[in-house]
Amino acid sequence: MTPIQKYPGKKDFPLSEVRHFLEPGPIVLVSSRWKGKTNIMTMGWHTVMEFTPSLVGCVISSGNHSFRMIRDSGECVINLPTADLADTVVRVGNTTGAEIDKFREFGLTPEDAEVVGAPLIRECHANFECRLYDDALVDKYDFFIFEVVKAHAAVTPKYPETLHYTGDGVFMVSGKTINRKKLFRPGML
Repeated sequence: MTPIQKYPGKKDFPLSEVRHFLEPGPIVLVSSRWKGKTNIMTMGWHTVMEFTPSLVGCVISSGNHSFRMIRDSGECVINLPTADLADTVVRVGNTTGAEIDKFREFGLTPEDAEVVGAPLIRECHANFECRLYDDALVDKYDFFIFEVVKAHAAVTPKYPETLHYTGDGVFMVSGKTINRKKLFRPGML
């Protein structure tokens, strides 16, 4: 009888593929507006940096059409799509707003934000209106730090099925939730 393996077997893993395991959160659609033009980009890398004020850091490549619009306007909206928008998320990410109007092309509905000039995306589960908070790392690393100045979220479902990118066009969908509130100590995670 073969003993049950307590730990999974491991082997060397390519450093260039570490992101497949460490992508920090759900895929988002970032909308922007500058000089009467709007755009949407798909983003997979963002991180919560602080709770009060609510700060979110993210990388927006200087080669991306949205980079200049967001850099110049100093604001954007981070929109949280659900799994039912997976095809749209990929299509938005595979095109450039320099050539097409992504709202019209992909059937997305722009809505006026309350605080910033960039539009919300109606079809998304949540929308986070953001203003540029710190641009010290933008020129060197394309790293923006935004303050969320207004947030909107659908009432249901409480835990939406979000998309999580693993690379090479493959996504995971958020799964079941596990409640450990009885063990949780505020400020520890």
